[in-house]
Amino acid sequence: MTFTDVHTGYGYDDLPRLMSLMTGDEKHGPAATSTLDVVWVLYDRVLRVSAEDAEAPERDRFLLSKGHGPMAYYAVLAAKGFFPESLLAGFGAYDSPLGHHPDRVLVPGVEISSGSLGHGLPLAVGSALGLRAQGLSAVAVWVLIGDAELDEGSNHEAIAYAGAVGLERLHAVVVDNASASHKRPGGIAARFEAAGWSTATVDGRDHQALYEAYTAPHPGRPHVVVAGVEGKV
Repeated sequence: MTFTDVHTGYGYDDLPRLMSLMTGDEKHGPAATSTLDVVWVLYDRVLRVSAEDAEAPERDRFLLSKGHGPMAYYAVLAAKGFFPESLLAGFGAYDSPLGHHPDRVLVPGVEISSGSLGHGLPLAVGSALGLRAQGLSAVAVWVLIGDAELDEGSNHEAIAYAGAVGLERLHAVVVDNASASHKRPGGIAARFEAAGWSTATVDGRDHQALYEAYTAPHPGRPHVVVAGVEGKV
């Protein structure tokens, strides 16, 4: 199918203003801002999904595993027309669909309810397997992980399995803001490489570098992009 290119009039420069509309406690601001550029480049230049096609079986899937900091994600979804800007001001309120963790039942465009560390990559592996079983071979599955999530053992089982079975349509983005408790010998990419993944390590604020890393060919292997950003202060 042909995916609709929805022009909302918003651009990257609008995202700080959209994020500023979300106020209140428990914002996890640094966790959110660390993901802003990687999410924007995906939705603006890579993912085959839009507000008009959000339920299409052939759409690409994006799973936010780092769901405890969804402000940037909400800002990008609003900018891309998945829901109106007016919802942002209610972020975290009792009667708002925009919770401190995204809910797939309440928020248009959200594929998984997330926030607990270590769940997103295993869910992405299952999604890629399910799509492959259905013959939807053109659909890409993307999952965004925080570097601290790699402290969770469930991710390492998923990394090992995905590499072993050659889940070519599976893509991970690890946002590295140096918050992991356990550093990986050789760096984050080395862990994935050891399991048979294709890897790229880039500046997580450089849009062109992100785009080139996202679209690099990786036949027969899952692909991970490690996006380095400033550390939390």
